[in-house]
Amino acid sequence: MSDIKAGLRPIVDLIYPPRCPVCGVAIAAQGGLCVDCWSKLEASHALSCDEDNAISAPWIYNDTSRQLVLNLKHGGKIALAKLMAQMMATRLPNADPENPPLLVPVPLHRLRLLERGYNQAALLAGELAKAGKGEACLDALSRRKRTPSLGGLDKKQRRETLKGAIEVAGSMQAVVTERDVILVDDVYTSGATSSACIEALRDCQVRSVKTVCFAEVENT
Repeated sequence: MSDIKAGLRPIVDLIYPPRCPVCGVAIAAQGGLCVDCWSKLEASHALSCDEDNAISAPWIYNDTSRQLVLNLKHGGKIALAKLMAQMMATRLPNADPENPPLLVPVPLHRLRLLERGYNQAALLAGELAKAGKGEACLDALSRRKRTPSLGGLDKKQRRETLKGAIEVAGSMQAVVTERDVILVDDVYTSGATSSACIEALRDCQVRSVKTVCFAEVENT
């Protein structure tokens, strides 16, 4: 299969010349960034995932990482999930094949999922599973009610808005019990959404929960 992909790559590049997904400049190969955009990414110093409930993200949410997130989340460029997950994977240890952690995405409400067509967090979780970082468990969490945008709300208001909104799906409760979980999302902002997910998971007696995101917003 890899030989077939390699053979088709020149044809793909001819039809769709590789370009940086942030600025659009021509680059050498598909699936990367130009040198200038790479240099504009700011490394995050978020905690590594070697302690319970740690928050890990490779990048600060700045103009460059924001453009990548928006292109994946709202721009329909789902191929970016692989590149972004590869960056996130550097913050995670390889999974124990005998007892891999569950990679659980932050859920979207079904109506928002219908509008967008996909859950970007689920795409990232799936790519992390392919990278050997755990077992994808994409339907573990569900959003019971559609919440309004959290933009402009303070931390307390965000938590109140999300109260009771997220739960472990009934059919998945036995699956997550006594398992290590890695919660997956694109951006860590105030922590309100992650906290709601973690609370729901802990209600099902998971062994531990850690959170990995592509980028974190500073000073939240």
